[in-house]
Amino acid sequence: MGQAGLIGFMYVSVGLLIMGFTVLLFMVKYELGPVSKLSTGRRWLMALVLGSGMVAFTIKLIIITTLIKFPEHTIKRNIATQKAPLVVDWEQLSKNTPKIQLQGMQQSYVWRTLPDKAPAPAWNPTTPEKVALGERLFHDTALSIDRTLSCSSCHDVRKGAGEDHRSGSLGVGGQVGSRNAPTVWNSGFQSVLFWDGRAASLEDQAKGPPLNPKEMGMPSVAAVEQRIRDNPAYREPFARTFGADQPITITQITAAIAAYERTLITTDTPYDRFVRGDEKALSAAQLRGMALFQSVGCILCHRGPNFSAASLVDPPPDPLRLFPVFDSPKYMARYNLNKDVGANTPGSKQAVWRVPSLRNVALTAPYFHNGSVDNLPEAVRIMATVQRGKRLSNDVNDNKTIIWSSQDRTLARVESAPLSDRDVEDIVAFLKSLSSDALLARSKAGGH
Repeated sequence: MGQAGLIGFMYVSVGLLIMGFTVLLFMVKYELGPVSKLSTGRRWLMALVLGSGMVAFTIKLIIITTLIKFPEHTIKRNIATQKAPLVVDWEQLSKNTPKIQLQGMQQSYVWRTLPDKAPAPAWNPTTPEKVALGERLFHDTALSIDRTLSCSSCHDVRKGAGEDHRSGSLGVGGQVGSRNAPTVWNSGFQSVLFWDGRAASLEDQAKGPPLNPKEMGMPSVAAVEQRIRDNPAYREPFARTFGADQPITITQITAAIAAYERTLITTDTPYDRFVRGDEKALSAAQLRGMALFQSVGCILCHRGPNFSAASLVDPPPDPLRLFPVFDSPKYMARYNLNKDVGANTPGSKQAVWRVPSLRNVALTAPYFHNGSVDNLPEAVRIMATVQRGKRLSNDVNDNKTIIWSSQDRTLARVESAPLSDRDVEDIVAFLKSLSSDALLARSKAGGH
């Protein structure tokens, strides 16, 4: 029965309950009560006993109502289903197909490549003039109060993978932020920006750092606009891009920066070549890791061609996720995973974050919102444990978990294969296949 059917059933049931209780009260008050000569208190007790069945039915209705009203996206975040063993359907691999399917789950998951062009809002179309202007602004230190920092200071796109390899980004005056700078590569495909998802577009995001006192430290929007207006070298590019009769505003500045960022796309990866039809693009270890990435359930959050549930490609109902889902004293305390609750209510025990893209993840250490983990294998172990509820073990026979319920005094046995060291290595190998060839070359040249 669908949700609409359940709601209809509830309306009818509530009506019948009201009628039933009314009839019962009249019977006790005017017939059974006088005949039995009971006191008022005992008449109510008789009504309660006779109506116990209706009381039980009422409780069931309350439970049904709670389940119907419980937020669907919260349920999806926290319920993990056990998947069947994975089988690669090699018939789907051909030179002419842009996608493959790994069969064996309840529904086959389609692996796809990233589009070559990021979508732009209708009011801010991507043009060559705007992109050139945005690139110049992105690297201009005039957007910071002491002219020492630019957007590229934390998001190095010329030499690195679009971030700064710091746990917390460095702001003006030597200030250090509390969150790790995410890569700007492929950010044009994300539906919300910042770790807590507070910006709904690249244009909105671009307004944040210049005005943040711990980042670029500009005192006001007017101060940002005046900095750019005072530079005569900007007058002609802005006039050519937005019109000679238009004043330079923060809207134009952020529109240009966003247009440039939408061109920062990496599809030159082994993964993309494999999905396009090159069966030799991935190693055996990477294929095993790809299968594990699906069967373990990583794709529930890191899905789609940008490997993020916060993507503009097939956007989900909610781009945010609870993290961590499962308590792990080993990792929670060591890495302060829930000290910052992100988009959740202050004081909550669990944080809520935007799902980051995993493209180029092997090049963007350290990991997580606080940059507390500096190596990818450890990040995989943490995610498998606190987010997917997996056990880490090299014992092939260690595939059963005994759960004791002290309340019900019952034992339950849950069968689930643990994640071995080799499994972790294979998943890491697959994640490395998401690295851009060009960015990987830059990273090696830069010593990262």
